[in-house]
Amino acid sequence: MSVQLNHTLVLCYDKQRSATFLTEILGLPVPHPFGPFLVVELSNGVSLDFYETQGEIAGQHYAFLVSEDEFDPIFDRIRKHGLQYWADPGQHRPGEINHNDGGRGMYFKDPNGHLLEIITRPYGSGG
Repeated sequence: MSVQLNHTLVLCYDKQRSATFLTEILGLPVPHPFGPFLVVELSNGVSLDFYETQGEIAGQHYAFLVSEDEFDPIFDRIRKHGLQYWADPGQHRPGEINHNDGGRGMYFKDPNGHLLEIITRPYGSGG
């Protein structure tokens, strides 16, 4: 058996708000409950399991590989929500997208301060 990522926990203050934010922005199916989690299923079999906490949340980074056809609708939803976005993870290029590896990419934050990224080409794939 090869090693594969199956799921990861996403700490949040309000799992319904956070999971729904992600599914709406990315155009994914609605999240479903599993025990204390609200689960967002990705198309490659990996899930993001949203878990509520009252403690401090250290911002994490989650990158999503999307097709060129999916990029524009996602980008439109980001702008319709009035979200800030950047071309770089350091957030030094606001209001821009990048063209790394011949694709397109950008970063934005979720309601808990996690830095989310959409890319159309995996890093190092050339182009």
